[in-house]
Amino acid sequence: MQGVYPTPPQLVRLWERGEMTRAQFQAAMAVHAQSILEEIVEDKRNPVVAKFEQMLARRAAARLEKQYGEALVREIFSGLAAEPNFPPACLLWNAIHWDVPLSCFLRVRREPVFRVEKIEERGQVEVGVEVSYGAARKGGATHEVFTMKRDWEGRLVVVSRARVG
Repeated sequence: MQGVYPTPPQLVRLWERGEMTRAQFQAAMAVHAQSILEEIVEDKRNPVVAKFEQMLARRAAARLEKQYGEALVREIFSGLAAEPNFPPACLLWNAIHWDVPLSCFLRVRREPVFRVEKIEERGQVEVGVEVSYGAARKGGATHEVFTMKRDWEGRLVVVSRARVG
């Protein structure tokens, strides 16, 4: 996840609007597929590290589910995935799909990390979310606070975003 790439849904919208050719679309989708394959190879190379990361991610997901409910967490992830220039969007783009375990979207120690530090529910229409992402080393991650509100269709969308620290 070097840099910020359009997510598969964003690529589909670009292709459908005629803003990219079929060859460009296929090449961009291949980038996503290649990153998944590289991760699989790395997991096979280091199964103990992969299992430990999986355990940490499951624990973090269980904590989020217990505190806020899986539906809200998935809505938040989906809203963050739609945010332009947000590097973890390539990890979160299919968070609304309930057949994918919530733990798959969290990365506690594996780079690029993506952790939810805090969620603050502000009534039924507004949510505050603090996340950290990027480098795993201490002090290396980027911390951001997002304010999200429900749009006219009831989906959570980012209305403001600020870096912390």
